[in-house]
Amino acid sequence: MSVKKCWLLVGLLGLAGCQNMEAVSPWVDVGNQIAKNAGYDTDSRLARGVKDVLNTSTDRASAQLSQTGAFHLQLPAAARPVADSLRQFGFGSYVDQLETAMNRGAEQAVAEAAPVFKQAITGMTVTDALGIVRGGNTAATDYFRGQTESALRQRYQPIVEANLRKTGFYDQYKSMLAVYDKLPIANKPNMDLERYVVDSSMTTLFSRIGQEEALIRKDPVARGSVLIGQVFGPGQG
Repeated sequence: MSVKKCWLLVGLLGLAGCQNMEAVSPWVDVGNQIAKNAGYDTDSRLARGVKDVLNTSTDRASAQLSQTGAFHLQLPAAARPVADSLRQFGFGSYVDQLETAMNRGAEQAVAEAAPVFKQAITGMTVTDALGIVRGGNTAATDYFRGQTESALRQRYQPIVEANLRKTGFYDQYKSMLAVYDKLPIANKPNMDLERYVVDSSMTTLFSRIGQEEALIRKDPVARGSVLIGQVFGPGQG
C-alpha cells in the first residue's frame, strides 16, 4: 500500500462522527502503522490537529462570551416569584442590579478560563487525541470539560462572588440563604446564586465550544487550519 493511500485512510478520520466509525477504526490503525513504517509519525500529527481544534474552538468561544452583553442570565426559576413581588412593590431596581452582577460575573469568569484551557491542551496525550478523533462531533469538548471543569470552578467562584458583592446586599442575601437552607422543606429548589451563575456560565461556555468544534469538523480548513483539514478532512492529497 502506498503512503498516499495510507494518508487517504487517515483522512477517513474526518468521518469520526458517523455511525460506521467502528468499522473504519481498524483501517485507521492499519494506515497509521504503514505511515509510521514509512517514516511518518501520524499519531503526533493527529495530536497536533486535535490540539489545534481545541485551541481554536476555546479561543473563539471565550472571546465571544467574555464580551459585555454575551450572557443573559436571570434569577433562577425558584427565585422568580420573589423577584416578581419585588418588582410589583417598586423594588425592581434591586432585581436588575442582581441580574446585572450575575451576567458581568459570568463574562469576567469566562475571560479567566484561557490559562486553564491552555494547560489542559498542553497536557493532552496522543492516546487522548486518537480517542477524540474517533469520537463524535463534540468529542474534544466532552474530553476537555472533564479535564478542566474542576479548575474552572475554582477560578469562577471568587469572580462571581466579587460581582455579586458589588450590589451592596450580597451579605443580606447570604444570610437569608443560610436561614432558607435550614428550613424543613422537602425538595427545596437551589437558591445559591453563586453556584447557579457558575453552573450556567460553564454550561454556556462548553456548549459554545462544542458548537465551534462541530463547525470545525464540518469544514476543517475554512473554520480551522490546513493541519486540522489534514486530520479531520474527508480526504488526503
